[in-house]
Amino acid sequence: MMTNAEIQIQFPQPGNWQEFSLTPIYQDKGGYRPPARFNQDEIPADHAPAMQAVVAALVGLSEPWKAVQVWARLKEFYAPEEDDPVRTVETVDLTVEAVHAETKGRRIFTVSDYPAFIITDPAAVEFFKFFTTASNR
Repeated sequence: MMTNAEIQIQFPQPGNWQEFSLTPIYQDKGGYRPPARFNQDEIPADHAPAMQAVVAALVGLSEPWKAVQVWARLKEFYAPEEDDPVRTVETVDLTVEAVHAETKGRRIFTVSDYPAFIITDPAAVEFFKFFTTASNR
């Protein structure tokens, strides 16, 4: 599993979730690829629901904080079940830099601040893999 890949999402207008740029950062066979940048209009339609899951997690950020940048990373955790004691599950974990609406102060929020920043939706995992796999680009 790739643990050195991430997707950075910038929101130029904090609180306006419809406008963003997405930059996948990952390693291919030859080393790190130069980052490519995508805007909201370049997200394939079949991956739009996964981006909406990310936005839904960000909306849970308490007022007056507004996300300005998000780092999304693929994680794997141990999730045993009775019939599969070594089962693991992939998730997309968010780290969020937010700006305070009044003071303009900045703060980093993680999954320990907001458990909703752990996105378990398989579509989010596929979204992450789509943008961080060389064969898809």
